[in-house]
Amino acid sequence: MTWIDDPAFGPDRPFGPQTLPYGVLETDSGPAVCVRVGDHALPLRGLAPELGAELAGVVSGGSLDPLLAAGNTQWTALRARIAEVVTSDRRPDGAELLPVDEHRMLLGFTVADYVDFYSSRHHAENVGRMFRPDSEPLLPNWTHLPVGYHGRAGTVVVSGTDVVRPDGQSRPPGDEMPSFGPSKRLDIEAEVGFVCGGAPTSRVGTAEIADHVFGVALVNDWSARDIQPWEYQPLGPHLAKSFATSIAGWITPLAAFVDARVEPPKPDHALQDYLVEKEPWGLDLHLEVRCNGTPVSRPEFRYMSWSPAQQLAHMTVNGATVRPGDLFASGTVSGPDQDQYGSLLELTWAGKEPLVLDGGEQRTFLEDGDTVTVVGHAPGPDGSVVGLGAVTGTIVAAEPR
Repeated sequence: MTWIDDPAFGPDRPFGPQTLPYGVLETDSGPAVCVRVGDHALPLRGLAPELGAELAGVVSGGSLDPLLAAGNTQWTALRARIAEVVTSDRRPDGAELLPVDEHRMLLGFTVADYVDFYSSRHHAENVGRMFRPDSEPLLPNWTHLPVGYHGRAGTVVVSGTDVVRPDGQSRPPGDEMPSFGPSKRLDIEAEVGFVCGGAPTSRVGTAEIADHVFGVALVNDWSARDIQPWEYQPLGPHLAKSFATSIAGWITPLAAFVDARVEPPKPDHALQDYLVEKEPWGLDLHLEVRCNGTPVSRPEFRYMSWSPAQQLAHMTVNGATVRPGDLFASGTVSGPDQDQYGSLLELTWAGKEPLVLDGGEQRTFLEDGDTVTVVGHAPGPDGSVVGLGAVTGTIVAAEPR
């Protein structure tokens, strides 16, 4: 029994009491920190008497920043108290339920730094075969460390934000000189992002992930595949990646994924000590990519070779800090089969094998007006399902110059 009258709220539904993701919605009284319950959002500022002064103090504003900074002890206490409130048969004073689809979602936290990894062996090998056909698909370092690069925090945008087609230099095969203009090979990368919090620190051990990762959110790291191969040698991704990264507005607490933890694929050699996990932090997340409503891929996160705990350990082992609001993403999630690839680059094999969408339209890369949505879920306690908020974006034409 619960006072929440929403058929989408229940332990057998993705956004039931086992999930309870946080986000920020625009309300009549301004931005509000909310918890999602089914198809509704529950603003937390009205529940201050139920939460107590200490917990209410970190969620009564219009941003998740204070909550991220509060640390794991308060994350745990707040989640437990909210679970009690939403599963009670008594409606608390001050409780308000807002239909999710009637309110604008905001980017709920200040993105401090952004790191993007490259942790799917299947994706890395596919890209290697396409970009370096005369070489081994994996470079020698790939199986020894989580390869990544520092992205642009300022171009991380909340789900639903339009994505402007980027300009840049490209040099198609056979051309002697590069040309400049809008990307003609605009792509997606279905990824999983990890939002950091807790006390700023460095050299985080793999066993300390729960103290420094607040939650999980789906990410689409849009990519310009014609700009990328011309610019990425020798220093790696730059303009082909930095124009936009979309993140879901709902951030599901890391604590919701206890039953989704799995052993990552075992490496074929010993790892450096700082990358060894005492307990596995691979995650059994099921993703689906849709283009204009047509499902085109179902990537499986369990195939990722490097776990988020290993990524965080590597990201900080040199003394670099992790702080509240830092975001790191997994890299494209791809499995061994074609219907599990997380990018159009792979799904169409660099444009040679077009996808057919519902209605008969074909796509190799994205056209203006296309909308891409990534959804996901994970196993929860007692056979339940933990939902991941969708991340979506629509391509609009390049800005005139």
